Parts: sequence; structure tokens; C-alpha cells
Amino acid sequence: MPLQLEIVSPERRAFTDEVDMVIVPGIDGQLGILPHHTRLISALGTGELRIKKGGTEQILFISGGFVEVRPDKVVVMADLAEHSDEIDEQRAIEARKRAEAELEQARAPADIARVRAALQTALMRERIAVRRRSRG
Repeated sequence: MPLQLEIVSPERRAFTDEVDMVIVPGIDGQLGILPHHTRLISALGTGELRIKKGGTEQILFISGGFVEVRPDKVVVMADLAEHSDEIDEQRAIEARKRAEAELEQARAPADIARVRAALQTALMRERIAVRRRSRG
């Protein structure tokens, strides 16, 4: 029995299809979800969401939000969801460099937290773009 997956963000419905497995970045680590998984709701972190179907794998960049898991359906409600082919590697590199420079200058705890979040996002986008390029 396949697993129905729906990924939505405030901007759009990023993905809807039946899949064999989905791996989501939870706040405490990766969650691998197969059909008949027990019900759960979890907060999402920032990272790769991997979709496995028929021997292929798709990768999306996900940041924030929640995942709801039912035995036959997974709904990902992300603050941000981007397909790997939508990520511009050069822009991700530039964003990482800007965040690293800002982190050196940040002094207030709120500024440090904001810049660290931006750095984490930029690093993950860069990682996904580099991996996509290396796979061809």
C-alpha cells in the first residue's frame, strides 16, 4: 500500500503524490516514514526532505513547520519548501558567505540566533545544490 504525501507551504502546494517512503528533518533528527506508520505530529527542522518512489529519490529543502503522519498519509506543512532544482547554487554560496560575515559581527543574542538560522538555511541549500549537480 503506497503512502500519500502532501507537502504545502504558505506559497504553494509543493508536492502531492503516492510514495514508497519519505524522510523528513524533524527537530530531533531524521524521521523515516513508511506506509502503516503510527500516527504522530512533529515539528520540522531545517534540512533535506527525501522522497523515495519506485527506486528514485527526490530531494526538497524544508525549513520549519510541522509534519502530521497517519497510517496512509503524510502531510508536511512547511514554512519553506523548495525542490532541489529550484535552488541556485551560486546564490546559496553567496548567502552562506554573507551569513558567515554577519555572524562575526553579531553581538546581541537575538542577532546571533537570527544569523545562525540564516547560515543553517544557506548551508543546507548549498549542500542540496552541490549534491544535485554532482548527481547530474
